[in-house]
Amino acid sequence: MKKTKLSLNCLLLAIIALLVSCRTAEVDVANTPTAMVDLGLSVKWAQCNIGAAAPEEFGDYYAWGETDIKDKYNWDTYKHCNGTSTSLTKYCGYASFGCVDGKMQLEQHDDVATATLGDGWRLPTIAEYEELMNKCTWVWTTQNGVNGYKVTGRNGKSIFLPAAGYRYNSMLYSENSYALYWLNSLNDAGCYYAQCAVFYENEFEFNFKMRFYGLTVRAVYDR
Repeated sequence: MKKTKLSLNCLLLAIIALLVSCRTAEVDVANTPTAMVDLGLSVKWAQCNIGAAAPEEFGDYYAWGETDIKDKYNWDTYKHCNGTSTSLTKYCGYASFGCVDGKMQLEQHDDVATATLGDGWRLPTIAEYEELMNKCTWVWTTQNGVNGYKVTGRNGKSIFLPAAGYRYNSMLYSENSYALYWLNSLNDAGCYYAQCAVFYENEFEFNFKMRFYGLTVRAVYDR
């Protein structure tokens, strides 16, 4: 009888330990390496830019399809080409621009959000940014001396998108004036361009930049 009671106690302790470990794992996913914010949309949004420790920090700048930061952003340093816009080695739809593979969206191993933050994290789609634009309230404001948009969902929760500008060659341009964030797809006009979301003080739009430009990334979580 004592052995049976002891076994039941051990089983109970094992179940409790399992539940605690599952809860811990859930917390870890939600808070490391970056926190996510539920704005009541189809995906959760990262609280900070990749490489930033606070919402108003600019964070790191990445060329489209690259997962490492670098000193210069141009065709010479771009990973997916041989030094020019007409020598693309990946994500190319036209022979005049390089080696055709027909890929229009980032693969997981080229997605800096997945590479940096882990499974479930990725660059947003156009549809997800449209949802963010259309279903949230946008207010241009200043947070700890940094200009940007406070984006508030209908549930009252919000994120801050700093006006981090962009990098070209070794220089940073337009910081504190407007923000550019990479999307996960190429532009149809030319495969050496990639889609980005651009936020000015009085408007926001979809546009495109040459893939080697260094832009900031705000990741989404879809699990």
